[in-house]
Order: sequence, then C-alpha cells, then structure tokens
Amino acid sequence: MAFRKYHIILTPIVLFAVVVCSLTLGCNNDQPVAVVALDGKGLSKKYCQSCHQYPDAGLLDQETWGKHVLPAMARRLGIGVYADDQYVNDPSAKSTLGYEDWLKIVNYYKTAAPKSLKPAKPTVAPVKDMGVFSLLKPSSGKTIATTCLVAFDSISHHIFTSDGLTRSINQWSPGLKLLSSQKYSSPVVDVSFNNDDSGVEQGMFTFIGSMDAIDVSNGFVMNLPVKDQVLNSNKPLVDKLPRPVKARQADINKDGLADLVVCGFGHNAGGLYWYKQLPGKQYEKHIISALPGAEYVEVGDYDHDGWPDIMCLFAQGEEGVWLFLNNHKGGFTTRNLLRFPPVYGSSSFQLVDFNHDGRPDILYTSGDNSDYSRILKPYHGVYIFINQGNFKYKQAYFYPVNGATKAIAADFNGDGKLDIALIAFFSDLKNNPEEGFTYFEQDSPLHFIPHNLPIAKHGRWICMDVADYNADGKPDIILGNYSFGFINQPDLKPDWDDYTSFVVLKNIRH
Repeated sequence: MAFRKYHIILTPIVLFAVVVCSLTLGCNNDQPVAVVALDGKGLSKKYCQSCHQYPDAGLLDQETWGKHVLPAMARRLGIGVYADDQYVNDPSAKSTLGYEDWLKIVNYYKTAAPKSLKPAKPTVAPVKDMGVFSLLKPSSGKTIATTCLVAFDSISHHIFTSDGLTRSINQWSPGLKLLSSQKYSSPVVDVSFNNDDSGVEQGMFTFIGSMDAIDVSNGFVMNLPVKDQVLNSNKPLVDKLPRPVKARQADINKDGLADLVVCGFGHNAGGLYWYKQLPGKQYEKHIISALPGAEYVEVGDYDHDGWPDIMCLFAQGEEGVWLFLNNHKGGFTTRNLLRFPPVYGSSSFQLVDFNHDGRPDILYTSGDNSDYSRILKPYHGVYIFINQGNFKYKQAYFYPVNGATKAIAADFNGDGKLDIALIAFFSDLKNNPEEGFTYFEQDSPLHFIPHNLPIAKHGRWICMDVADYNADGKPDIILGNYSFGFINQPDLKPDWDDYTSFVVLKNIRH
C-alpha cells in the first residue's frame, strides 16, 4: 500500500560521499580526501533505499510526486510542510536530513519524472463476453453494500459475507437466501472453516477492528460455531491486534497444539505474528516481523524439512514476498523472494504450480491505489513468477489491469490448464468499467485470453472467493460488492448497483 501506512524507521545517513582516489589499488591515508556533495538523485538513493526498494522517478508523474508523495514523505522525515507542497526551513526541527538537501531531492523527482504516465498496452485485447459463466444475484438489501468478506463454506455449503458499515456476519443458503445476520463490534475480512475435536463445525473469523487506516489495536480472531441459522458469540482466541486481515492455524513448534499465524496489516505499525498455543487454549505472542502491511500468508513446508514455514506478502512501503523458514526453535530464518517499489500497491498473492513441475509458482497482483499516488499506473496488473528452484523466482507473465486487487487460479473451463479470475477495485471506472472483473483463459502455456465480463453495473468488486458452490464439480466465483467511496476519478458518477452485497458467477461450461 504505497507509502501512506508505512512505518518509516530511518537511521542517520551521511549526506556526503567520500571519494578516496589513488592511482594504485590501495589507499594513501596521507593524501587529501576529496569530499563531493551528492546531487538530488544521489541523495534520494541514500535516503529512499534505507527503508524500501528505490522508487524510480518514472514510476509517477510530476504532479503526483510534487503535490502528494513528496509532501507526505517530508512529514515523515521531519521536514515541515505548509500549503500542501511547500516546505519549512526550521533549524530547530529534528529532521533526518537538511533542508537544502531535501529541496534537491524534491527538484530531482519533479524534473526527472514524466508529465504523465503512458498507459500500458495489453498484448492481447480482452474479449467482451461472459466466458463460461452466468450471473446469479441474491435479493437486494436495504442498506448500502460495503461487503468486505465473501467466503464459501464447503462443509455447510453456505456463503458467508460481512459488511463494513453494519459490522455483521451474514449466512446465505445455496439458493442465495439470507439465513442469518448478526452484528459484532468489527467487520470480518477473513475466515477459514473446520470441525472442532467434537465434530462441531466452526469458523475462525478475523475481525479487522477498523476499516480506516489508523493505528489502533482492536482487532481479534474468534472461533464461532456455525449452525444452520445461528452464529453464537465466543471469546476471542487472540485480541488487541493491529488491523488483522488474515489468520491461519499451524503447529509451528510441533507440540501437537494448533498455533495461529496472524497478519497484522496495521497502519504505521503492524507486523506478522505467530501465537503459540499453551495448555488451556491460551496463546503466547511471538513477533516474526515488525513491518506493517502483512497482507496474505501461506503456511507450508517449503524447505522440505518436516517443519511448517511461512510465506507472506507485505503490502506497504517495504513491499514484496518474504519466506520465513522455521528454525525448529520457535524462530525463523528470513529470505526475501520478491521485492517491489513502494508505489506498486501489492494486493494479493497465491502459490500455485502453473507449469506442473512440482514447485509452487507465485501469482501476484499490484493495484492498491488508495494512498498518495491515486493515478492509473501501467505496472498495475497480474503477474506470474515461475519457481526456478532454490527459492529463486523469475517473472514469466504480466498483463496490465488498473487497480488489480486479487487473483485466484483455477481450471474454470475444464481443459486441464489453470485459468485466472481477477478483480480490480481501483480499475479505470470512468473509461473502462468492465475492467473490474477479468477472466483469464489459458489457451497455451502461460498465454491467456482475457475476458472482461459485462457485470460492472451489478457492483464494484473488492473481495472474491472461488469454490464449487452448487456441488456440480465446476469452480464458481463469488464477488463482494463494496459500492461506496474510494473513487479516485472525481468527475465519475457511479451507476452500479448500490444494494446487492454479492453476486455469484456460476460456471456453466459443458
């Protein structure tokens, strides 16, 4: 999530490069030392690379750098800002760098950046049709749809949704009839279903606490017994979490008790945690990473040593995919697998074997566009990184989609090849509204035909699940409608359905 919520921790950095020159291969300490002042580009590399991957000036346009991103960074660096994009020379301020050096950085980005970004050109033009799907809708509700969770329960065969404004958990029948609705103190953004030791079905729900980008720690994870029309309350498994967005169970220390792995997305503060289960179903917190922005997590034995490891996507300033290898002692060894600039807006990843070589590849999307750089970006879209072995990944596919939010791979057309379903919450709503959902049909190895389904009038999709909801052996798609707010095109007049909380794309392939 570009810049806005990233907790920048800067160490003092020398503002001048010391160039020690000699005609020999060694250094002569008796000779004068030449001190060369860094220019704006050199200073930007010194400072920006101390926290995250270096953001090239060409990633944004001049106005976005000058009026939005740089003023936001100045405040974090202790540089005073007034009139939105003017800077204060306050000698008493405890800034990380000098005022004149900051102005050099500002001047570099404002002059080196393009006046506007060129749109990406898709290599394959999208087809405008329904693909292998037909549209199903429940009855419209009476309140504005702000759906922040859609999930299919393969045990009860019910659909679960949650609403950001009403903070409710809603349970729907396979016929899309509302069975129950219960309010809580927080919206839910993630759930996983299982049976407890006595065989009673339960859902492990992740309550984010606050949908707003603020530093609060009122999120929690709770098990709720699932019955036909009732969701009973229970005590949280863990609480006081910084805006958690995903939780998974795993026996991290192999003591026979299910521990928890939790993504604390946070704002300026957050982290990735594992909670060790103690006797009596108490949990002890352990910090894996103190970086905010932990967004998606996969647990598996990635080094094949018999112990559960963790792979996590971080979506704020230090964006990328990190692997945490279990050291068998309650800790982890860290490896960075993929790294992206802080304006990418990393939004989802999935481990899936596209080339059928037995090694999981990475399906990744970038497109979160709710920070300081709210413009359409040519590098937003869906990526595939092929596993080269030894924890190395190589980009093998990219298709540009403005504001890409989430991608899920499945064989939708039944030909044995993995296809991709993709939603884009921050798509080009004004000029290309059908970009909000794309079905990528793989017709040859890593070559896809994109289908823009004509469903934009039915909602604006922020969450998605893929499951065989009607038990006919074919994967279907559930899309959650968040119909209110977060519009980056100020002259846009929304014309989508405001009151239908979700839709189902039923797979009708022959």
